[in-house]
Amino acid sequence: MSFRDLLAFSAKALTGHRLRAGLSLLGVAIGIASVVLLTSLGEGARAYVTGEFSSLGSNLLIVLPGKTETTGMAPLVSAAPHDITLADVDAISRRVREVRRVAPLSFGGARAAVGSRRRDISVAGTTAEFQGVRNVRIGIGRYLPASELERGAPVCVIGVKLQTELFGGENPLGEVIRLGDERFRVIGVMVARGVSIGMDLDEMVHIPVSRGLKLFNKTGLFRLLIEVRSHDEIATARQGVIDVLRARHEGQEDFTVLTQDSVISTFGRILAVLTAALVGIAAISLTVAGVGIMNVMLVSVSERTREIGLLKALGVRSRQVVAVFLVEAAILSASGGALGIAAAYAATRTFTAVYPGFPIEPPPWAIAVAAGVSISVGLLFGTIPARRAARLDPVAALSRR
Repeated sequence: MSFRDLLAFSAKALTGHRLRAGLSLLGVAIGIASVVLLTSLGEGARAYVTGEFSSLGSNLLIVLPGKTETTGMAPLVSAAPHDITLADVDAISRRVREVRRVAPLSFGGARAAVGSRRRDISVAGTTAEFQGVRNVRIGIGRYLPASELERGAPVCVIGVKLQTELFGGENPLGEVIRLGDERFRVIGVMVARGVSIGMDLDEMVHIPVSRGLKLFNKTGLFRLLIEVRSHDEIATARQGVIDVLRARHEGQEDFTVLTQDSVISTFGRILAVLTAALVGIAAISLTVAGVGIMNVMLVSVSERTREIGLLKALGVRSRQVVAVFLVEAAILSASGGALGIAAAYAATRTFTAVYPGFPIEPPPWAIAVAAGVSISVGLLFGTIPARRAARLDPVAALSRR
């Protein structure tokens, strides 16, 4: 029996039980599609996070209040004995020669009001250096003026969405916006930047950092963004920042200095573990589909007992009988795998159309692995029925009713 005969014989046998074969094929397709989709989502999340942090610049240090080693996570609310203050910013700028610029950041929410228009917004208190560190582009007007850290004029720069929502799209330069109980004059509008690291930058207001601390009634800064002169000086600059802050904090290292590479690496490891866990969960559906294929093959053996006996009586060898059933299982699983991969591609295209900012694309290795796994599932779970059919005695099989 040639391979062509095997394919024709197996295909005819499967079309004779279309419902059972179709359900098994659907099970494999769902399993393969789940594996490919979840892998694509994991890889897309990793690419998205890497891209977001890369947009901050390659020579960046991030200083957080609180020590991550004592809590196991980056502190969102500091419980450190010393705040990171504007005086610390000044000391780092003067003493660490590898530092190009330091952008302090205070952060909070406030109610913005312009006439009868009101809405809740996010407010960032910072300095003129923030424009260079985060590559902030101005559409109209100008960014925050350079001034002493402890003194800041009551001015602000707004996002382009706020220009539309609070000023009706009109030119807001020189107009007054109320943030909480404070009044600020608009001096600039930022170019649209969209969402970055979970925040819509087009709905933010930037004000001088000293005004921000007063507005939020805080003495400590939320973060420091430090731009180093060159990537080769990152390690030296990090140690210099640690030394300056430790000396100012009475010898205590109650802060954390992160490099961009370490943040990306940490997120990469977390997302890799998460992706592996999701793929493991999806693999369960593949196992269930494999059991379904085995069930179809076992039923097929019991229903085709006399047919198998006739084949063996005509001289078909046991290994050829095994091949018949393995080819049937392989056709089921391969067809289900192809259908699953096609469905996964269609789903990723739909997802990309809905969320264009999130890079989701099935990686080539995932497609190759999915195709190999789908065929392997069929062969693995088709082995038991195939061997059972091969062991049938031709005389007993022909006499069975």
